[in-house]
Amino acid sequence: PNSVFIVFSTLLKTVLFLCVEKICLYLVPEQRSSAFLTTSRCTDHAPEALDRALKELQLDYLDLYLIHFPVRMKKGSVGLKPEKVIQHDIPSTWRAMEALFYSGKVRAIGVSNFSSKKLQDLLDMARVPPAVIQVECHPQWQQPKMHAFCESKGIHLTGYSPLGSGDASGDILKYPVLKEVAEKLGKTPAQVALRWGLHVGHSVLPMSSNEVRIKENLDVFDRPIPEDLMAKFSEIKQEKIIGGDIFEYGTCGVYKTIEI
Repeated sequence: PNSVFIVFSTLLKTVLFLCVEKICLYLVPEQRSSAFLTTSRCTDHAPEALDRALKELQLDYLDLYLIHFPVRMKKGSVGLKPEKVIQHDIPSTWRAMEALFYSGKVRAIGVSNFSSKKLQDLLDMARVPPAVIQVECHPQWQQPKMHAFCESKGIHLTGYSPLGSGDASGDILKYPVLKEVAEKLGKTPAQVALRWGLHVGHSVLPMSSNEVRIKENLDVFDRPIPEDLMAKFSEIKQEKIIGGDIFEYGTCGVYKTIEI
């Protein structure tokens, strides 16, 4: 099931990990303004898709609504199967997103997994520019060009998978740089990875259902990383972890490269 983190200001330390369907049981009007709720649609961006989400959440609006991938799937498709991919129509999709924004059902709209080229193409036609882009970003995939592009356009960058992934190829916490910085700051490698993201200017989206790790992930604001230690992150070999090749290559792909 889809899950979200909701951080309430109550006592400044109340953190709840909730299934989407249960939010309504905990949120009361006074608390709604303290929560920032985001969701995205993978393949179904029709207005009724948002209406379904709001009904499931028992809410009147969402704070942020995203296009999850810059692709389109056959109607009724389940899962991200390559053979279900059809030619994209980003302009029409974005017009529908803008209509949702104008309706007041979402406070902001954005995208996920767009390259800077795709993002520029969107900006060229958008009446309402994307407020946020979510992309993979962590010390092993630092995305300096995307950072610079977003800063120049006034788009907020959010990094997902800031701690890598569970398999060996995605274990970014193994790097000596993170361990060295963690030891000097009295933090864990995971906290250092999160603090790195905040230091370079983007928000981070760690996920956990473990209470201890959730608290640890929040305890990253007291010790900034000194510039001499930040410089060491350039030693980390850059390699993307999260795939998406089915949308870019092969007979089913709709793009020739990641950038197009």
